[in-house]
Amino acid sequence: MSDKKKKPQKLKARLPRGFGDRSAADIRATEEMVAKIKAVYENYGFDPVETPMFEYTDALGKFLPDSDRPNEGVFSLQDDDDQWMSLRYDLTAPLARHVAENFNDIQLPYRTYRAGYVFRNEKPGPGRFRQFMQFDADVVGAPGVQTDAEMCMMMADTMETLGIARGDYVIRVNNRKVLDGVLEAIGLGGEENAAQRLTVLRAIDKLDKFGVEGVKLLLGEGRKDESGDFTKGAGLDADQISTVLPLLEPMAGAVFFRDEVGVDGDEFWFGEMRATFDEPPKQQRTGVEGWLSNYKTIEGLRDRCRNLRNEKIDQALAELDHIEKIITSAGYGTKRIRIDPSVVRGLEYYTGPVYEAELTFDVTNEKGEKVVFGSVGGGGRYDGLVSRFMGQPVPATGFSIGVSRLMTALKNLGKLGATEIIEPVLVTVMDGDAEA
Repeated sequence: MSDKKKKPQKLKARLPRGFGDRSAADIRATEEMVAKIKAVYENYGFDPVETPMFEYTDALGKFLPDSDRPNEGVFSLQDDDDQWMSLRYDLTAPLARHVAENFNDIQLPYRTYRAGYVFRNEKPGPGRFRQFMQFDADVVGAPGVQTDAEMCMMMADTMETLGIARGDYVIRVNNRKVLDGVLEAIGLGGEENAAQRLTVLRAIDKLDKFGVEGVKLLLGEGRKDESGDFTKGAGLDADQISTVLPLLEPMAGAVFFRDEVGVDGDEFWFGEMRATFDEPPKQQRTGVEGWLSNYKTIEGLRDRCRNLRNEKIDQALAELDHIEKIITSAGYGTKRIRIDPSVVRGLEYYTGPVYEAELTFDVTNEKGEKVVFGSVGGGGRYDGLVSRFMGQPVPATGFSIGVSRLMTALKNLGKLGATEIIEPVLVTVMDGDAEA
């Protein structure tokens, strides 16, 4: 037997799954981009604030599961006083806690922005990370939808300040009260159905990724992906699914032909209705093919809901009409901001208008396919989140930009001075407010 001591084994240098290192070029490119975004926000009258990465788990919101160890979807640990803490899931729930805790010292409306890392305890994969940076802007204490319209216009201004040309992006707007009203109509109202409603919302939020047929599976029994992994569905029956799906399918109805007015083409004269998407009229200009006017989209949505009308749906349609009028009068028009009934957002706490910033240019994905880049951020109204702490109504609205994903887009457009080789874009869309 040898007396020689065994040499200690070398540790294997490896990153935890779903995490990544950042190079100097990436850091500098991020700083350059963030500085431009800050300039837009501050021009709109927003001030910075910073919250910690950890929050008490119960403060993060009812979208988290109820269990003895609440670590599904979040990274959690138990403090020495037996209280559960979690790494923040997004930047919105911590802001709600901050506002409630400092309510007497905050002047409303409270207009604030912040950037920071958020964490998701989810299965990592191509384009899906467990740690990523978000950049949020929120207004607390402003109940009118004019603030939601302002947020959408600020998102549009941010895209253009970053060098994304008009036509290469669109801000899509919907109202969660529409879907809430539909879910109520099919028997999913009330607190007892909150978990099932959340599963429905997350299924619909994957429309861009899986298409109508994939969402149909997720609304029902579930869906198996290419790797064989199975995602359990929302468990809706055939009648319930057939009620929800028409809200998501592309408009097959009539479109307007129009003559452009103005240099930027954002204002149009709406002529007499002549044709369908399948056979667009010759008079329709190339720059607006396939786009519905805000007015027609709202009318189409109103038509789809005609047999399900209730108070929530009526409120949603009225609010969307108001937003459309504000956007149009401000000169933003349908090329930059438009109503889209398929926008849902995957978190339970949204209570009104919701919106997404989508980049519409083509990129190459990890399979070498040409695809539309897709969403780089979104948000909406969450009037109940601060109220959970206050016991009184506190309206709020805001949006979040996925910093890393947006930086990838800017590199592909040649808008950032990063020196590394740009790899094919990974266009996997993440749930909820992640860097979509």
